[in-house]
Amino acid sequence: MMSSSFNIFRVGFSFVMMHIFNNSTVVTLPELSPQKYFSTLQPGKASLAYFCQADSPSTSVFLEELNEAVKPLQDYGISVAKVNCVKEEISRYCGKEKDLMKAYLFRGNILLREFPTDTLFDVNAIVAHVLFALLFNEVKYVTTLEDLQNIENVLKGKANIAFAYVRAIGTPEHRAVMEAAFVYGTTYQFVLTTEMALLESIGSEDIQHAHLYFFHCKPVLDFIQQCGRTLMEQPLTTLNIHRFIKTMEAPLLTEVAEDPQQVSTTHLQLGLPLVFIVSQQVTYEADRRTAEWVAWRLLGKAGVLLLLRDSLEVNIPQHANVVFKRAEEGVPVEYLVLDNIDLIVSHVENNVHTEEIQEDEDYDIEDPDMGEAVSMAFLQSYIDVAIKLKGTSTMLLSRVNCGDWSDLCTKQNVTEFPFVKMYKKGENPVSYAGMLGTEDLLKFIHLNRISCPVNITSVQEAEEYLSGKLFEDLLSYSSVSVLGIFSPTMTTAIEDFIEAGNYLKGYVITGVYPEEDVLILSNKYATTVPALLLARHKEGRIESIPLASTHVQEIVQIITNALLETFPEITVENLPNYLRLQKPLLILFSDGSINHKYEEVILTLIKQKHLDSLTPCWLNLKNTPVGRGILRAYFDPLPPLPLLVLVNLHSGGQVFAFPSDQSITEQHLLLWLKKLEAGLESHIRILPAEEWKPPLPAYDFLSMMDDATSPHPTRKAPECMKETDVQENDKEQHEDKSTARKEPVETLRIKHWSRSNWFKEAEKSFRHDKEL
Repeated sequence: MMSSSFNIFRVGFSFVMMHIFNNSTVVTLPELSPQKYFSTLQPGKASLAYFCQADSPSTSVFLEELNEAVKPLQDYGISVAKVNCVKEEISRYCGKEKDLMKAYLFRGNILLREFPTDTLFDVNAIVAHVLFALLFNEVKYVTTLEDLQNIENVLKGKANIAFAYVRAIGTPEHRAVMEAAFVYGTTYQFVLTTEMALLESIGSEDIQHAHLYFFHCKPVLDFIQQCGRTLMEQPLTTLNIHRFIKTMEAPLLTEVAEDPQQVSTTHLQLGLPLVFIVSQQVTYEADRRTAEWVAWRLLGKAGVLLLLRDSLEVNIPQHANVVFKRAEEGVPVEYLVLDNIDLIVSHVENNVHTEEIQEDEDYDIEDPDMGEAVSMAFLQSYIDVAIKLKGTSTMLLSRVNCGDWSDLCTKQNVTEFPFVKMYKKGENPVSYAGMLGTEDLLKFIHLNRISCPVNITSVQEAEEYLSGKLFEDLLSYSSVSVLGIFSPTMTTAIEDFIEAGNYLKGYVITGVYPEEDVLILSNKYATTVPALLLARHKEGRIESIPLASTHVQEIVQIITNALLETFPEITVENLPNYLRLQKPLLILFSDGSINHKYEEVILTLIKQKHLDSLTPCWLNLKNTPVGRGILRAYFDPLPPLPLLVLVNLHSGGQVFAFPSDQSITEQHLLLWLKKLEAGLESHIRILPAEEWKPPLPAYDFLSMMDDATSPHPTRKAPECMKETDVQENDKEQHEDKSTARKEPVETLRIKHWSRSNWFKEAEKSFRHDKEL
């Protein structure tokens, strides 16, 4: 579900998070006077109001359920209010006693529907009735088989149908169908019935429970041909309907020529198994026909793939004609001999039930296709930043829900969520691509207070810059300052450095010195121009790097590499930065702070250039407990600490262990590394060449927005409203949102937690990647 649409944390220049997430903030039912309520109604926006006498009790069962419905309805852009009528008030809604037993649904100031309160018996009934009323012209309600067949005939060759039977309007199943229609209604025609006889007429035997069928009408070009039908066998919940529809959208059959253990598809990520029909060149056509039949029989239950044995590097047992892969991670595939389609289907049906139950236990049944996990996690960091900046900054922190402000997000090239940009008057927006944590975000904000690169105008100012005095208050956020020194005639090099500095803005302090007396600095620091001077403030030293090339990307790469420590403590947060170097990792595992003696050994070998081909680092198991799990994967049993290992992650995956019977000295370590280089040491383990993929399939959220030509136009950019306090902002969570519906297609990418390649990420900010 989506959160409130546009909220603001502080005053100043703009810092915006564009997101989709499930907001867990407690929202209460606002109480308004009739005059105040009608003044808040906005054209095109939906609102549900319950009118009651001002002195009436506020603890009735209906009001409790209405209060529960505030948040879910707000997620769909529908505001909810309790309107307190005074005795003197004379109007259609406040006058008669019988009118006070109804709730009213408005769009703008136009009354759409009246609901007797006894029909809104709980939160599910409230949400279901309201959405059904708003989608009345789009969700077709039918009572006879003839009505259903007429809709089928109209849609043949045009669109598919989601046909649902529910026992009654207002049930949890009805709510789940309406929520699905709100999201998928522009892609599929939703049809609803409560007629048991209609369900029986289409051949359903179990008529005691709610049903959902997917009618495959779009591929049907012959008017006489009936649309194919697939029954969803799981209970009607929002999550199950989402999964079911996503499997209907997936390719019926996929051909692969790779190790089945490494294959991942939408089905697998939705908790469904994969069935590989093993084929070879001489029987390809027959095998493909068989696979298609199996795929139709297992539609919605499993993914079916045609595995080409002839072009496969991995050996498949000669007797096997079917490979079965469970959805559970780490379970080996099964090689089977099944002689007919019925046996294949039976094997899947007998083995898929446990997985479905497990999935239902593991997932929260709230709209899963919104990718809320990362946004929700980042939201807390975002709020923490707002609290830390309160009273100390002119920063304006705001958040935009792209579900509401689709036009705004499209114009800003937002294709990943959460997405953060900083806006400053007179400057281009700066995108944030760092870790989604409080400290990293604070660093980005503080370092953006200054221009990057800073224009240094004198040698004295340059010395103050390099010593850290010029920006002393920022040294805790950037322990390295970079100064580019150039002669005034090097215009191209200066322009490239300025562009690189702009790109790195918010991550490191950069300055540029292009004056006539630049030789004073180059002579002092023993370099030639153009060059970079790196001031490492923690270490109290300044080093120089001549610029053989002044291309922007190369300057960015030099600076980002220079920010890395020579012997870092590896953490979950900084590991991607060191993996980016594509070198084997030499890791010293320590149960606490590193032993100073071992640190000296490593640093000495670094200075002597013996470790240039490696990334030496250490891992404190107390600070990073996941390290114990890594060691258990390497060793069985686990030897005593400290442990020194070399992991060739990027080439072969071999893991080598320094002999535990030897002390870690310069001589022993150097000898061991030479043996490794000569191939005289045996590995203790080979890591599998597995891809790191997201646990859920990807979606293109922008394609879920309403079409500009639809009767629900895309919302334009919102107006900013100033709030003086984070707590005050939380009270405004009842703000309305657009009821414009969302249309899912394939490829919203949830943003990675690490900044793995800064320059390439900038170039790819608007790509549409259809791979999972």
